[in-house]
Amino acid sequence: MIEGPLIAEPGLRVPVWALRWKAVRSGGPGGQNVNKVASKVELRVAIACIEGLTEQTGARLRALAKTRLVGNDELVITSERTRDQGRNLEDALAKLRVLLEAAQRQPRPRRPTRPTRGSVERRLAAKQRRGDTKAGRRWSDEG
Repeated sequence: MIEGPLIAEPGLRVPVWALRWKAVRSGGPGGQNVNKVASKVELRVAIACIEGLTEQTGARLRALAKTRLVGNDELVITSERTRDQGRNLEDALAKLRVLLEAAQRQPRPRRPTRPTRGSVERRLAAKQRRGDTKAGRRWSDEG
């Protein structure tokens, strides 16, 4: 069912031999047929087998897919979106492709900023008003 390598981005390939998938029974309601048909697909790929994966991209992939990692760096992707095994396999491959593309994108560097003078003044004025409100609630002997 899987033809050729999965190519996520230029230079990033998952060879066919690195992809292992199996069909398992899907959960949830489905009538009498649910206990007979294995339509849910579980796709497994070892991160070490992905060709063209740099150290930084591999680290981003592990961070993005931390809940999907099992054992010795094996990525598990499941799909039970449809009742058709073939379409669920295509969906799992699409999920893998999206995950690899997201790992390829470098995050924009964060540049520290400072608050504007106006925002600082507004914050301090609001604190002063709140303090005055609370001071007005205090009980005093004199009055």
